[in-house]
Amino acid sequence: MKKISAKLQKILNDAKWTQEQLAMALGVPQKTLNFWINERSKPRDKSVRAIDDLYLDIVGRTSVNDALLPDAEKEALAKKISVKEIITNDELLDKVTLYLTYHTNTIEGSTMTLADVKEVLDDDNRVLAHKTAKEQIGARNHRTALYYLLDELNVHGKDFKWSKDLILQTHLRLMNTLISDAGTFRNHGVRIMGSHTTLANYLKVPERIEELIEVINKPAENPIERIAWTHATFEQIHPFGDGNGRTGRLIMFIQALQNGIVPPLVVKERKQAYYKYLEISHLEDKYELLRLFVAESIISTDKLIER
Repeated sequence: MKKISAKLQKILNDAKWTQEQLAMALGVPQKTLNFWINERSKPRDKSVRAIDDLYLDIVGRTSVNDALLPDAEKEALAKKISVKEIITNDELLDKVTLYLTYHTNTIEGSTMTLADVKEVLDDDNRVLAHKTAKEQIGARNHRTALYYLLDELNVHGKDFKWSKDLILQTHLRLMNTLISDAGTFRNHGVRIMGSHTTLANYLKVPERIEELIEVINKPAENPIERIAWTHATFEQIHPFGDGNGRTGRLIMFIQALQNGIVPPLVVKERKQAYYKYLEISHLEDKYELLRLFVAESIISTDKLIER
């Protein structure tokens, strides 16, 4: 069993937090946290449980007990929202766009802060001297791709259908000017650094995408299970040379709205757990942990947007 100090160090590393941020998350003074990390004092039982829970959130679980998943999915499915509610409420739309753009791009390596992202989204003519042009274009492109999908869902309503062209058009908007082959499927092999996942042969990508579309356009008994399966499958196909994660997370976002539930926002702090659950889905063909992650992300997004 890991020592408390080792768990705290792992949380700091995986969440990319400062000690101050971790202390705030645990609701303790920074001095107290420092004592725990340096093993100068031991936390009480209540704090140990809080550390254990946070560790599982950030680093990731290895299994799901019988009650945890159904309870989380039930709570998540009760978080209702419509696409019209988002697009007709400027404040809500701005908030959703800001947080989604910030977290999804940070996961992919952007160094822009939340304030930086807000600045470039609030003023299209604004140029941040301390950030790269690629990062700033990436933020604005993500907003464009999100708005494109929101408009498509709003216009077509219950008749909204996923298609190969819709996915290609989303990727085109997302990666426009950032890569030379934006909006086209890859014509070469790729691999995910640090992952054991075997990705689809590029010659099979169009066929695999069509198979995916056929499934996701059918009604789902459990929308969260469908979202998790779709995301894992899309990321294993890895249809593009770059931008697969961002595209896949946008698909998750819209799938949730199709079902009238709050979309799951994958926060940067939980990046390692997210990657862990994706890999388990790919290697073991088991989706329970990813389903739990999606459900938890829906619940946390609902709190974040504070409707």
